[in-house]
Parts: sequence; structure tokens; C-alpha cells
Amino acid sequence: MSSMMLEPRGHAHRIYEVVEGRDSGTTDLVTNSWARCVKDYRLDPDRPTRPTVLTDRALEERRTRAADVIDCAKLEMTTLYQQLGDRESAVVLVDTEGTILHMVAAPEFARDMGKVGFCPGAVWSESAVGTNGMGTCLVVGEPVAVRQHDHFFGAYTGLTCSAVPIFDPDGALVAVLDVTSRSQLMQQHSLVLLSMTAQMIENRLLDLRFRDACPIHFHSRPEFVYTLHEGKIVVADDGSIRAANRSALFQLGIASVQEIRGKKIDEVFQTTLPDILQRSARSSFHPVPTFCTQRSNRFFVVAQEPATLYALNAERGSAKQLTVNARAVAAPDTEFGDDRIAQQLSVAARVIAKRIPVLLHGETGAGKEVFARALHKGSPFANGAFVAVNCASLPESLIESELFGYRAGAFTGAQRTGRRGKILQADRGTLFLDEIGDMPLALQARLLRVLDERQISPLGSEETIPVDFQLVSASHRNLPKLVAEGIFREDLYYRLSGLEVSLPPLRERADKRELLYRVLQEEAAGQRMAIDADAEALLLSHPWPGNLRQLRHVLRTAVVLAGGDRLRMEDLPPALRQRVAARPEPIALPAMAVHEPEGVAGGGSAVGSDCADDELGALNPVQASERAVLLGLLEQQRWNVSNVAKALDISRNTLYRRLHRLRIPLSNSDSSMQ
Repeated sequence: MSSMMLEPRGHAHRIYEVVEGRDSGTTDLVTNSWARCVKDYRLDPDRPTRPTVLTDRALEERRTRAADVIDCAKLEMTTLYQQLGDRESAVVLVDTEGTILHMVAAPEFARDMGKVGFCPGAVWSESAVGTNGMGTCLVVGEPVAVRQHDHFFGAYTGLTCSAVPIFDPDGALVAVLDVTSRSQLMQQHSLVLLSMTAQMIENRLLDLRFRDACPIHFHSRPEFVYTLHEGKIVVADDGSIRAANRSALFQLGIASVQEIRGKKIDEVFQTTLPDILQRSARSSFHPVPTFCTQRSNRFFVVAQEPATLYALNAERGSAKQLTVNARAVAAPDTEFGDDRIAQQLSVAARVIAKRIPVLLHGETGAGKEVFARALHKGSPFANGAFVAVNCASLPESLIESELFGYRAGAFTGAQRTGRRGKILQADRGTLFLDEIGDMPLALQARLLRVLDERQISPLGSEETIPVDFQLVSASHRNLPKLVAEGIFREDLYYRLSGLEVSLPPLRERADKRELLYRVLQEEAAGQRMAIDADAEALLLSHPWPGNLRQLRHVLRTAVVLAGGDRLRMEDLPPALRQRVAARPEPIALPAMAVHEPEGVAGGGSAVGSDCADDELGALNPVQASERAVLLGLLEQQRWNVSNVAKALDISRNTLYRRLHRLRIPLSNSDSSMQ
């Protein structure tokens, strides 16, 4: 503790010189704080005081008053501490009187700091212990950084503090979040991470206090919806606004929540609550466009049902009502008029409500993630995050750190602040593991242990963190076959497959026409559009090997090209028109039949003759049909893999994996076309 002992009179002398205006070598923040300490609080820098420490009973009373804030902060504080990766630091939460309510620190550091009164129950207000991060932040109500010699008392000049305020949904300051460290240098990223953590706590507090209201997420850029940067307002059943977060106020150009509280949602956006709820459900809870009422600003918005609706259903254990809720939040991509999907959604909703994992099967683009999101929105964990991880798109070397996270310095190239893993992000929500069949075998064991123990250890850390989430997995691969081949763990397969659901491809959907028009209206941003008869026939007869993803991509482009309220044949992609004009694709193929396109079968230049008949015979009927469609697309695009991947709206790596799985080799002579 030598670095924290009283310093010579030089520090006190400098404080008086600054307060009296004879020295200007500090920031305005520090100068003003020192002046308050001397003139208002009558503190003497030569006579330091120790913080008062409350009795256990008094501390418990304060914790009870701030119980919801503490509940919202605990997990985020633990995550922040791991991100900092500094065992010589502590993350603390203080109430409006400067009392430390909760603290996250290494045991050794906590014991050491306790000697100077830095512990739960200690009062670190500015009036009690002079200039410090927590107390000064409470006074100014904005983020502060108090470096070592900025402290008023010399006993604390060995510390560096960063602190940010936390506001409740009414805009009132309810707590301060602080990082105190013995680090010699001020870590610039600490204040940034603190501010982000405070925003997450505020958003959690908004959700907690208004569980009976409809949350509306929005941003001027759709990719920022569901992120820390989104605006969020909560709306009562009658459409009146009850509260908003700081990002919402900033984006709407509003100074305080009092300016919009009580207003109807259609006074802010050009929409009503029922309309935005319906549009959000139909879009699979992807952001839909709307405009600001007072200005011409365009926003992308998602609305959800109240969290209490799902909690009430979970408590009652009403499978029927859970099914109704799941249908209400399901997008047309998952359930619009196809009886099979309606039944699957009904069963899956009942299962997920009992915390049983669900495993989805289906072709790429068939809507597995959309189905998973619908399950999440109709589940007891609907108020938590939906976190999707595509196991096939991540390099094998990054999957582990992506899932489990890591502490600072865990490996070469790691972020200085560490990283919070996807599993921890899904705590109290839903973890969706897409293409689970592509997860490396070694990592499967770690995942199985997490599913059994419900706790994780980030890379480079010996600490374990409890997690609670519901699991939905998906794969287009035959997992039992992978198990038989020793590629996928049998115990993990049984752990994932509480209920298995097979989603039909678009070409087999009974509601294909309804889907076509629904997706068209969504891509037209709500504008009513018609389709010429020949264009409609072409779209309905196409096999859509890329399924719903490909359909949406095609219609998005066609809407732009149409430039009006009618979609015509010439607005469709030329490749689509040419292929159907030359030779329409069959919608379905007989079981085990494999049709090679003209000029390709029998040793064409692009398909090698080494694809034996017995290899093709191993394909199931769906795979055989998919192979025929892909061969046709490759022929149409002159075996340019990049163009085919673009047409299917998938990555080249994903396409290569599909080609390999479907026994479609590429000759070296075509490598220049890739």
C-alpha cells in the first residue's frame, strides 16, 4: 500500500494554488471539484478523511431500495470486469448517495482496497472523501475521469477512476458505474466500455420496469436495430408512449422523455401500434421502414408484444396460448398458409416453453433462422436476446473464441479489451446455432459441457460464469450419418435433438403464392404492388434452390428496377427469364432421379467423370433434386461460382461446401472462372 500512503505537502499546496487561481494546470472538472471540496465541504487536503462504512443492516436497506438497478447491473459488471482484464481494478456500482452497493474485483485486490475503505457499504461521495470518480460523477451527472493526482486527498493518488452515470426511464440519475484501478496509466478504453455498459444497464432497466408495455426498437440504419445503438421506446396497449432510452431521445431530437410521454405512437412515427406490430411479425422481426411524423427522417422499426404476455403464459403452462403467441409473432416466412409449418410451429412452441432444445433441418435459405426467431418471440425467454451463430461461416480457429469469449491477452491478436462470447450474450435469451453439423469435433465436447453445467469459462480465464439460455440448433446435414462416421458426437446429438423439425423448401410450400406477394410488399416498403401474369407464373414455377433468401433477393432487385406499382417480366433478373424461356426447371424430381443438364452429363467440361453412380445413389431425393438445380444454375452461369453464389445470395465458401456435399466436382480447367 506504499503507493497509496499520504504524499508530501506538495499535493495539498498545489490544490490551494489551483483553487485560488494561481495555478491552472488542471482540467475544469478537477478545478471545480477541488473548489467545492475547499469552499463548500470545508475539507482540508492535509487532513484526509476515511469513507464511512455502513452497517450490514443499513447497506441491505439501500440495496433493497435499488434492487432493480442492481439486478440489471450485476451481469454487465461481471462482463465489463472480464473485458478490462486487469486484476488490479474493481468495477463498482454506487447509489445516489455514493454508497458502494455492488463490487466486482479479484479477492486480493478487494482485500487490499478494503484497507482504505474501498468496499461495499463505503460512502464515496465527493463531500465525504473529496474528488474521486464516483462522488464527482454524482455531482456533475456526466462521465468523468479522475486520474491519480486529480484526487483531493493524497491517500488516493495511487488510484485512477473512470465513472459514468446511470439514468432510469424517467431520466433521473439512479446510480453511478465506476472502474477504479491502480494502473499507472489511464486506460482510454475504460470510459468507452463503461459508457456502453451503462447503456446496457439502462436498457435492461427500461425492459424490467415496463414489462407490460410493447417495446419498439428503431434506428435510422436497419443494421443498428437490436444493437446497443438502437433507440427504444415502450408503448402501452392504447398506443401511448410511456418511456424511452437515451438513444431514442437523441435520434428523435428530444431533450427529455417528458416531452413525448403520453403522446400516441402515431404522433412520433407515421404508423399505429397495431400496424407496426403486424408488420414486424410479418417481417420475421426484421426492421421495417417508417417515417418520422414531424420530420422527413426515415427509420427502421421493430415492435414486440409485452414481456409479461409470455411470462404469464409460461406460468400458466398453457400450451395452447403459447402456440397462439408463437403464431402471432411468426413471420410469413415461417407460417402463412402451409399446414405442415403451422403444425411444426405449434409443437415447437410447446416444447421450447418447457426448456427442451429444438433441432431444425432444412435446405439453405429455407427459413431456419426465421423459424428460430419465431420460437424465441413466443417463448418465456422472449425478453432476452436472440443470438445467432453460423458455425459454418466461422473459421475453425475462431469458433471457440466467438462462442466462449476471451479475456484480454488470451492469445496473439486478441482484442485488448477481451471479448464477450455469444453464449454469454444469449444469457436469459435464446442461442441459435446454425449449421451445427460443421462445428469442429473438439469444440463439440466444450459445448456439451456448457449445456450440462450451464456455465462457461472464457479463453484465458479460470473464472466460471453461470448462464441460462434456451437452445435452438439447425443443420442441412444428416447428423445421424455424421454420428455414424465419427464426425459428430452422439451424446451431443441427443442433447440437441429434444425435438427435431424439418422445414420444407420453398418449392414444396403450399403457400408459395402468398409468400411471394408478402415478401414483395415488404421489399416495397409497404407500397401496394401488382405482378403481371407472365412474371407471376415465372416466379411461381421457379424451383428456388436458394429458397426464401433467393426469392427475397430477386424481388428486392425487381422492386428497384420496376420503379412503380407493377412488377413486369422485364424487371426480373435476365438469368431467371432466359433459363425459364429455354427450359423450365421441374419443381420436383422423382426420388433418387438425377438429371444432368445438357452438355454436362457424360463427361462435360465442368463436371468430372469421377463422380461414380454409387456416390450419386447415396444422395436422398431432396439432395438429388438440389443437385439437379445447382447443375442447371452452374450451366446457366457458365460455371462461374461467384455468379452462382451471388444468385443464391450465399457465400462462395458455403456454395463450395454444397457442391462437395452433392458430389459436383469442379475441374481445374474452370478455375479461372471462380
